[in-house]
Amino acid sequence: MSSSKSSTQVLGGITVPKTPAITAAIAYARAHSDDLTYNHIMRTFLFGFCIASKLPSLQARDTEVHAVSAIMHDLGWDSTGELISQDKRFEVDGANAARNFLRHFQKEKGDDAWDQRRLQLVWDAIALHTSFSIVKYKEPEVVATWMGILADFMGPDNSPEGALTWAEYEGIVKEYPRLKLVTGMKEIFCGFCKTKPETTYDNMVGTFGEKYVDGYTLKGNMAVDMFETCPLPDSF
Repeated sequence: MSSSKSSTQVLGGITVPKTPAITAAIAYARAHSDDLTYNHIMRTFLFGFCIASKLPSLQARDTEVHAVSAIMHDLGWDSTGELISQDKRFEVDGANAARNFLRHFQKEKGDDAWDQRRLQLVWDAIALHTSFSIVKYKEPEVVATWMGILADFMGPDNSPEGALTWAEYEGIVKEYPRLKLVTGMKEIFCGFCKTKPETTYDNMVGTFGEKYVDGYTLKGNMAVDMFETCPLPDSF
């Protein structure tokens, strides 16, 4: 299912859907993103559509869900700080913010298109986008979102079945420059390790803290540490 008001637009040389929800999601993401983050999420949106358009397993996906998920996948990096919690990992902050946005959008528009299943797909696509060994087995909308994100770090040569070409990549990057993405992401992740370390121990963010943040350590905070300190009898 997708919006009955769907049309198309060309962004970075790529034809993608244009719906009220997609337009609103782009505006909302722009308001909560610095230039580096905004360009990243727009590239992943477009990369994902390039890739998914060529993979048979992703042809039947809900393109509006895919688009909104990609556009809003890094709201947990919110440059204004308004969407960042102190007790949740950034992926969950982003997923919650996107779901709240869509609920408000639906109420404001008097539209019932965003049912519980579509909202859950968006939430899952965002919450799981860094959990590679799980997300790749999810629904097509979730997988397509993840593939677009991964392409912004792996490039066309490593895209599934070569589905993202260098010509497509270069056209998108010309419109939405990279702006030293990995350096900026490192700064964001190290910031989380400093400001809310408890949300970083069980995910990839913690590896940045371990390598780059003075005083940060995973020691004593890993899953193995929890299990090895189990207080229950007959555990060892």
